[in-house]
Amino acid sequence: MAEVVLETHNLTKEFIRRKGLSSPRNPFERTLFAAVKNINLKVQSGEIFGLLGPNGAGKTTLTKMLCTLILPSSGSATVCGYDLARQQGKVKSKIALISSEERSFYWRLTGRQNLDFFAALHGLSKEVANQRIEEVLEVVDMTAAADRRFQEYSTGMKQRMGLARGLLADPELFFMDEPTKGLDPIATWQLHEFIRNKLAAAGKTVIVATHHLAEAEQICDRVGIMYGGEMRTSGPVKDLTGDASLADFFRDLVEQTMVESTET
Repeated sequence: MAEVVLETHNLTKEFIRRKGLSSPRNPFERTLFAAVKNINLKVQSGEIFGLLGPNGAGKTTLTKMLCTLILPSSGSATVCGYDLARQQGKVKSKIALISSEERSFYWRLTGRQNLDFFAALHGLSKEVANQRIEEVLEVVDMTAAADRRFQEYSTGMKQRMGLARGLLADPELFFMDEPTKGLDPIATWQLHEFIRNKLAAAGKTVIVATHHLAEAEQICDRVGIMYGGEMRTSGPVKDLTGDASLADFFRDLVEQTMVESTET
């Protein structure tokens, strides 16, 4: 039996929602809004798990919690054997987050100079960093472009540099938030091939948050479908859909959920 690399128990995130204009006599009206509600999830080592749902379903909020970027309001989780709330440093050392909204690179530096900077943040020695940078550049096919400024890269090349940065510390678990957003079909295909033939083949675990159902159907071993902050269902694609497509199954599930919400 494969090792469970991520497990959550009733993981919930609430935000304060403010209404109206504030004044000394009439302060903001404050209510709590649950962006993620009671998520129970297990992901096994070496699995490609798709986190699906429309915009606003809670995918990004859940991903940020699991990456220690925001704290849960209630519930608990373990990531790579470490408690999400009490052992954040340990969790961070085992994961990598790759997002389509990439803002962490220094655009006036070259790709190689950026990786050298991030390697230093990981505490890698100069000798180890140089070796590791060459290895990850080769893996993502960016060796030839490594000495160009980051601002000169295409969207696909920036995505590959994000992968290279994530690979530097050799993490066990990769979180990818809308990884193919803005990519052309060829770059999308190349990223899918990388996830399947490089990361998964090396035993890495990948969680892909996306609203592209065809993408999940192509590369994921299992999927979980979120709507309204809740995990509506999860499992292997074929077990969920039967003879239907994932798109048809998803549409029927959302329609059923909307009907149920109007009846309650």
